[in-house]
Order: sequence, then C-alpha cells, then structure tokens
Amino acid sequence: MSMEDALDTFIAEARELLEQMESALLRLGDGDNSAETMNEIFRAAHTIKGSSGLFGLNDIVSFTHKVENILDRAREANIVIDDNLLTLLLKCGDHIGVHVDAVVKGISLTEEQELKEQQLVQALQPWLEPDDMGTTTAVEDDSSSSSNQADLGCWHLSIRLSQDSLRNGMDPLSIFKFLQTLGEFQYLYTLHDELPERDNFSPESLYLSFELGLQTDASRETIDDSFMFVREDANITLVPPRSAVDEYIKLIKTTTSGQDKLGEILLACGAITGRDLDSSLNEQTQQLFEEGIKTPLGSLLVDEGKVPAVVVKTALEQQQEKQVRGSATRFIRVDAERVDQLINLIGELVVSRQRVDLLCEYTSNDDLEEAVDGMGGITEQIRDAALNLRMVSIGETFQRFKRVVRDTAGDLGKDIELVLEGSETELDRSMVESLVDPLTHIVRNSIDHGIEQVEVRLERDKPARGQLKLAAFHEAGNIVIEVSDDGGGLNTERIRQKAIDNGVINANETLSERDIHQLIFDAGLSTADAVTNLSGRGVGMDVVRRNIESLQGTVDIASSEGEGTTMRIRLPLTLAIIDGFHVSAYGTHFIIPQNTILECMDFNSVEHVLGRNSINLRGELVPYLELKSLFALYGDKSEPEKLVVVSFGSARAAIVVDVLHGEIQTVIKPLGPIFQSLKGIGGSSLLGSGEVAFILDIPQLINSAVTLETKKNGLSEDMTP
Repeated sequence: MSMEDALDTFIAEARELLEQMESALLRLGDGDNSAETMNEIFRAAHTIKGSSGLFGLNDIVSFTHKVENILDRAREANIVIDDNLLTLLLKCGDHIGVHVDAVVKGISLTEEQELKEQQLVQALQPWLEPDDMGTTTAVEDDSSSSSNQADLGCWHLSIRLSQDSLRNGMDPLSIFKFLQTLGEFQYLYTLHDELPERDNFSPESLYLSFELGLQTDASRETIDDSFMFVREDANITLVPPRSAVDEYIKLIKTTTSGQDKLGEILLACGAITGRDLDSSLNEQTQQLFEEGIKTPLGSLLVDEGKVPAVVVKTALEQQQEKQVRGSATRFIRVDAERVDQLINLIGELVVSRQRVDLLCEYTSNDDLEEAVDGMGGITEQIRDAALNLRMVSIGETFQRFKRVVRDTAGDLGKDIELVLEGSETELDRSMVESLVDPLTHIVRNSIDHGIEQVEVRLERDKPARGQLKLAAFHEAGNIVIEVSDDGGGLNTERIRQKAIDNGVINANETLSERDIHQLIFDAGLSTADAVTNLSGRGVGMDVVRRNIESLQGTVDIASSEGEGTTMRIRLPLTLAIIDGFHVSAYGTHFIIPQNTILECMDFNSVEHVLGRNSINLRGELVPYLELKSLFALYGDKSEPEKLVVVSFGSARAAIVVDVLHGEIQTVIKPLGPIFQSLKGIGGSSLLGSGEVAFILDIPQLINSAVTLETKKNGLSEDMTP
C-alpha cells in the first residue's frame, strides 16, 4: 500500500468514525448510558488520534487527545457527561472533521478555525484532569533487564518492517512518536544485521529492525493499531508484560460471552488481535495443504510468540464451557465510481440485448430464440444484482437529523423528540445524496414554524415535548418519505392572504385546501412573523419542490390546523435502469415506467365525459392528456388511439397514445440543459432499433392533467391528487 492509498484509507475511516462518534453521543443524550456506548465513543476518538499520529498529523493528535482524555474520564465514571458537555463534545467532533477536510484539501486551518479550536480547548478545561494525564512512571534503574521491566508493566515489541517502507512514504519515526503517546520507552535497540555491502546499499530501502520496551496501560489492540498502515510484509511481535498476562487469565475465567473456539476466546479477552488470529489460521491452513499436518492453533500462537503458553492453557481449559456466538459479517470497501461504471456498462448490455431481440425476430431459428431468451433472463438478474449494489438504507440519512433536530431545537428554546421509522428502507444511493438538502429544509421548517414553544403547547393541552417523525416505506414500486410534526399545522387563510398580497393568486380565485397548502412552495412566500437564521425569507421550500421534481418525485402536504403537518415525498426507487412500457404517438417513441401503469384500453371503449378531457372509468372521473397536443407532435396516426391509465400515489390520469409496443428494460439517460424546463419528460433512452425514446415523467403529467381539468371545468377536489 502506497502512502497516498494509506492516507485515502485514513480519511475515509476517520469520517466514518466521526459519524459513529456523533451517533453514539446522540444516543447518550437520549439516555443510553451503557458502557458499550461510552466505549464506542472513546474508541472512535482514540482510533482517529492513533491513525493521525501515524501520518504526522500532530494538530489532529493534539486536539483529539484532549477530547479522548475527557471521554476516558467519563468512561471510568470520574465525570458525568451532562447536556452542556454533550453539546461541547459534538462541536469537538465537528472540529475534528474540519481538520480532516483540511488534510483532504492539503491546506492549514484558517485563523477563524484556529480561534474556534482555542475556544473549544478552553471550554474543555473544567472537565480535564488537573494534573498531566500523560505522565508515566520514570525508569528507576536504567540497568534493569527487560524481563524486570516487563514485570513492571512493560510490553516488548519486536519490529521488522518491510524494506519498502521508506519507498512507500512511511517514516518509521512517526510510529515511534505515536507509541510515545501511549506510554514511556524503557529501552530501544536498533538492529542492523540486514545492512548490505556498500555497493548494494539503497538509500530508499529500510534495513534496520528494532526491539522496543514500552511501559503502558494500553491494550494489545491499541498498540497493534500503531502498525495498521505498515502491516503488509512486516513482522511485528508483541510480548505482553506479566500484569497483562494475569488480566488475560482473569478475563478468560470470568467471561460469559459464549465463544467456544480457542481463537475467539483469546480474541475476546484481548490476548491477540484479529490480525494475529488471521495470520496464524492462514499458517495453519498452509501447513495442512503443503505438509498434510494440522498444527494446533494454540501451539502456533505460542511458537510465534504471540501469546504466552499459560494464557493458551487457560483458554483451552475454558473452551468446553463456551458456545458459538456467530461470526461477524465481512464487508469490502468499493469506490462508488466503480459501481456507477458497472451500472453504465450493464445499461449498454441491456440496449445490446434489445438489439439482439429485434434481430432474432427476423429469424425462424428456435434454438437461437431459446438462447436469446435465456440470455435475457441472465441479463435481468445481472441488472437487478448490480442495482442492489447502489441501494442503501435511508437510516444513515435519518440518523444525521438527530443532530439537526437537537441543535435547531436548542437554538429556538424548544423541547423536541425525533422519532425514526423505516430506517431500513432502501433506495438508490444517488437519491439519498440528493435528498439531504430538501429534507433538511423541511425538518428545520417543521421545528421553526410547526412545533410550538413549550408554554404555547401547554396552553393548548399538548405535551410539553413536541414530536417530529421521519418515516420511510415502500408503496406501489415507489418510496415514500414522510416528515410529520404535532405542531400548530398550516393556517390556510393566512397562506391564502399572503399569496394574494404577493400577487401569486387573485383575490377572487377559488382554491381547494390542498392547492392553498401547495402555495408554500412558491418562491418568496413565507408566513413567518419575523426573519430568523432558520427561516422567514421564503427561501427554501421552492428549492425543496424543485429538487424533488428533478428526481421525478412529488411532495404533498397534509395539515390540520392546531394538530400538525405531514410532508409526504414520493420517489421512484431508482433513476438508473427501470422496467418500462414502450408506446408511441404520431411516430414518436415514449417510455412509461411500468410500476405506474394500472391498465390499457381502447380510447373509444370507455365513456367520455361531454365537454371535458375526462373519461368515466367504472364510475370515477379520470382526466386524460393527449401527447400530440402536449408535445406538439405532427404526422399520421398508425393505429386507433389507446389509453394508458397511470397512477402515482392516490392520483390517477390517462395518456392517449397510438401504439402499445410492450414491456422493455429501459436505461435512463438525462436530458441536456436545453431541455431542463420541458415538463412531462424525465429523461431519454436508446431503443434496440437505434431510435430515441422519451421517458415520461408521470407525476408531472398527472398533475398537469388534473390541474388542466380543474381550472377548465371548475371540478371539485375529488379529481385532485
């Protein structure tokens, strides 16, 4: 692994650890005071500090060390993390993220950011240990042997790094500097047995080895993590002190964690690391394959100096009393761009398969048709498997709003509980990224405008603590995300008057309650009494609707004055490859997403409502749109007109077309900037024949059909979605 690759890994892991740290801190604020949660917070900060030290990022090490000290004191129950300290620790986590971002950009902190760090350090002082926590016991006798040092708590480290370490950009001194933050060196011997003759010497190669005595209270895993970026081709042996051996034996005898395998028992008590175990298991397998002999794992660990024999003996004695807990799921980290590239290639495969299908229709070869059908089935499986790679749970996005709600409610002096439902619901990764901003606008507006102050809620016989709920679920091939609050609801008359004052609607215009609610999405419309840092300028909700519509989705409002408001976002599951239905009108090809289609019929087979662009579909009025007039198509009809009835949510409409070609796998391609203002088209696709088909944006078409009929004929709200 090169230095650049190692740094990229550090950055990715640091960001993940910061997210875990924030999530655990918020759980702590919700009352989860378990030791596991405290350890999770501490480990996150400790790992970030350790990894930073390996790369010489001393600014991160220095700041994170102070945070780590406070977390360690809280973990040992020497201090209590109250609401004030919790808020401060969250801000410290944000500032560590600022440091990581600076590393990514290759810049230093600004003066403002450095001042912020000084303020945070000053704020941390009341919770820090009065004396120097980094002080370690001095060596009483420099001539004492390493074995005596070990009895005092000294680890022995035998370090054999790869000769390519320097060439890969890793400075061994950075490892020693970090080890010094864990404790005190008792001895350090440099071995030069591998130094070559002068003619064979390379200044880019590392020929030195080291024997080190480290007096520390740190765990084996913590010490071992110091070498995480140089492990490849290195040989690192850790010999624990006598005090650590006694602790391992005590843990083995008292643990009730349920492991029944020797390696798991040793791993659980901290006597070995996961890397130690994997290395010995690989050695065991290799011996079995090459020599036909399976050396016991315990013997290998002892022979390799990874575990003292007495610890292995104790673990073996306890082995029969343990039960299997289960193996941990393993994951691999894949660059998102590689997944996107795979999706694009599969899209090309889908188009090529359509071309093969068309060519196959002109042959009379049964064997060829059977082979093509088989290839089609495999193509669909590959497509679904690849799309699943891009599907992620929305839970991670929901979790970040715990912090948003906490901070925003705190700024406004409100007490608000966030409830999450359906966090396991999955959708396309690209959509998750695009949803963050609109959801943030909606959540902040719900907190600012929706949920009342505590005293107002008490006057209205409501609980003092308001509730904001984020929910996600699948419905009819779409994903629905709801943001609900139990606040004051929307004041319909006030919104209407504000719209009249702003010239959005006429004073004599009659609108349904739903239409009035939709007015809050118009730019510049706000009913806030005063402009605040959060809202009141009428900026944000129009952006919300624009962003949702760009994802071929809709956003609706259900509100009851005095009781609360629900914002409902409805989106397709993916914007990459979909199952579509191929139709055409006046020679132009269109694709309708298959999950929106209810039924197809002849245009003249249903009753038409006189004077209206509507049909009577089994007693229900359904508006319809003609693609010819909507998109100014010209040419001749090839067949009698057909109707395709579509739905999105509870709304329905019909689309008039000429030809129903049938089901088709569709690769969605975005339209160019010149077509961005074109309503009713969500993208394009290339057919197997080489012709271009336009993908219809069903939510926009349904809205257009309903709005047109409502305005034209003064229909009731029953036709509105």
